[in-house]
Amino acid sequence: MNESNPTAAPAVNGARLAKLHSPLFIWPATAALAVLLFFALSYLNNFLTHESTDDAFVEGHVVSIAPRISGQVLAVHVLDNQLVRSNDLLVEIDPADYAMTVAQKQSAADAQESSYKLALAGFELMRVKVTTAGAVAQESKADAAAAEATAARAKADFERSQELRKQNTISQQEFDSAQAVAQQAEANLNAARQKAAADESRITEAGAQLNATEAGVSMALAQFRQAQTGVQSAQLDLSYTKIFAPSEGRVTRKAVEAGDYVQTGQTLLSIVPNEVWVVANFKESQLKHMKSGQSALVEIDALGKTLRAHVDSIQAGSGARFSLLPPENATGNYVKVVQRVPVKIVFNEPLPADHTIGPGLSVSPDVQVSSFSLPDWALALAAIILAFTSAFAFRSILNRKLNDK
Repeated sequence: MNESNPTAAPAVNGARLAKLHSPLFIWPATAALAVLLFFALSYLNNFLTHESTDDAFVEGHVVSIAPRISGQVLAVHVLDNQLVRSNDLLVEIDPADYAMTVAQKQSAADAQESSYKLALAGFELMRVKVTTAGAVAQESKADAAAAEATAARAKADFERSQELRKQNTISQQEFDSAQAVAQQAEANLNAARQKAAADESRITEAGAQLNATEAGVSMALAQFRQAQTGVQSAQLDLSYTKIFAPSEGRVTRKAVEAGDYVQTGQTLLSIVPNEVWVVANFKESQLKHMKSGQSALVEIDALGKTLRAHVDSIQAGSGARFSLLPPENATGNYVKVVQRVPVKIVFNEPLPADHTIGPGLSVSPDVQVSSFSLPDWALALAAIILAFTSAFAFRSILNRKLNDK
């Protein structure tokens, strides 16, 4: 056909060039090119100024709830995945045994208090006895001194009587009377001295009894305080029969039902607080320009949306170094493996209240590691300029070809 009509091929090519030169083709093609250039420039800009990874997960504090005492569960007041507030009642353990222990300890404490008061009263009585013994001893000393003075005067009178008797100045009866008085005074003095010594020894005896009573008071007080401590310990165990939420969060891994017998330290359930963050495991080669405070975008797979965040901190060591079995590279053949380092990323905005975001969910963080990054409007403008430049260049080429035809 081309051999029979040599002008047919140029005519067809001219028609095709005319279609390509038509505004109905040029402008849609320019718009499509602008969109493609925008995505290409965005990818290039992101590749040069951002670091991202798929090895990232949501993390958060997981609070394990366990009883401090053992006993039978009386009631469970929460359900799986229920949102609880701080100090909400979670689980009750049967308090009967612990209430009885409190009563027993209280009775023992009351008995010890009575013993202490009795010992204290005895101590006060002994203090009075010591004071009385001291007063009696002082009185006995005074009596002994008076008896000594009387004996001295009687002795002097007897000695004068002796001189007077030699001179026959007094009668024998008067002499005998003076002698008897002197002997009586001496006997009274000896008795007073003995009584003073006995009363003095009673002071020492009362003092020793007072010290013994004081020691008994100290022992009774110690036993009373120990009994009070036992009461407080029993009351504390009784308070442990009610388990309250330590913080706000959602109930997870609930493994307790009413009627179960639980042991001390047995995990009953866990509470996941609302505060979460992201742990992204970046390759060590991606950390060259990464540092705390850099902005980031985190795409949460469970939400299908992206949230603003920032780099909080970078772990001082690779994840493999802190694993249960760290690699031992000093033995055998060594193959270099790019290590991953956990990076903590914190959200800048609150998470959606209508979705539950908990530890373990997959995310994709994108960290801006360069301070210079073109905004989207600049990339869009550059894409439009390049698209129109290409369109005009393409149109010029078509014009030349049409003119040549």
